[in-house]
Amino acid sequence: MMKKPYLIEFPKIGDPSIGYISVVEFEKLLPFRPERIFWTYYTPESIVRGRHAHHKTEQVLIAVSGTILVHIESVEGELFTYKLEKPSRGIYIPPMAWHTMQYSHTAVQLIIASSEYDEADYIRSYDVFCSLKNKA
Repeated sequence: MMKKPYLIEFPKIGDPSIGYISVVEFEKLLPFRPERIFWTYYTPESIVRGRHAHHKTEQVLIAVSGTILVHIESVEGELFTYKLEKPSRGIYIPPMAWHTMQYSHTAVQLIIASSEYDEADYIRSYDVFCSLKNKA
């Protein structure tokens, strides 16, 4: 059975008078040991990013600022939609999950990945993903 996407609540420490801090302790909240961290920003609202799946890489997406709408399709055909708009919340994306993201103009997305960049790990064709989905 394949893993499914799910929300992760990160600690929100502080209060409105002083602000907040959220912390990711890798061995406690993440289901993997991170090998890569990157971020996206200034993405026009009309652009849909992602449009791929990974054979092996696991990811956690966090909207550090703004709003991100995330659509995920599992290899079993299940559809998930998440709206990220709190910097203390992330979404776990397992391997073999087709995902797309659409951003508010002010969105900054932080991505924590389980592996270094490897083009061979990407499934960039939806038709190829569907052919793999039919074999699952």
